[in-house]
Amino acid sequence: MAITLYWGSGSPYSWRILLALEHKGLPYESHLLHLDKQEHQSPPMLKMNPRGRLPVLKDGDYVVFESVAVLYYLDAKYPATPIFGLTPEEAGVIMRVICEFQTYAEPALSRIVNAIFEGGVADAFEELSDAMHVVGREARTIEGRLSKEQWIVGAHYSAADMVIFPWIQVLRRALNRSAAAELGARFLPMDRNYPALARWIDRIEALPGYSRTFPPHWREPAAAPAASVTSVSPET
Repeated sequence: MAITLYWGSGSPYSWRILLALEHKGLPYESHLLHLDKQEHQSPPMLKMNPRGRLPVLKDGDYVVFESVAVLYYLDAKYPATPIFGLTPEEAGVIMRVICEFQTYAEPALSRIVNAIFEGGVADAFEELSDAMHVVGREARTIEGRLSKEQWIVGAHYSAADMVIFPWIQVLRRALNRSAAAELGARFLPMDRNYPALARWIDRIEALPGYSRTFPPHWREPAAAPAASVTSVSPET
């Protein structure tokens, strides 16, 4: 059976699955959808995911969506090179860290990133400052973990790293915009403010296959293709 992934460039949710597929060494067919043409809302896509969101993974006749569910499926179906730990206890910690991140960090990250990409920083600066405090608090928690281990949960690269890493990269890209300079002052540069996080990013970027997961439109910022994500909604 062939694995097919439908995804959007720059979506942290899609990026998670690309990282997992590359880490597991699974062959897959890649379908980068053009969001401006509403390709993710086309009848064939809605048949697979009635919510019209990405990513969507098709493995033979089986279809799964919602990024963490896709990660779980891939690990259960293809257990070689596990991403949810080697023991039930480790799996429980990995899933808890993912749930904590989704509950406490993702809403604030989404508000910040969308406001920056949509040019709304000045109109909501106080709210965004509060959101940055939330993100900073969660980043310090992750920094504490990474100051003790190479990966977010224990000694191995896992689904927790795959879930969190794309959001950190999207946030860094957003905060590097001139309109967000004041918001990003306490977060960037990372090697000064969050040195363990910065080293962790370097480790992931050095992994085999990482370059194939990198958002295509980020390579040519002056001429982003129509497939790019310019704002982030749940499971874009």
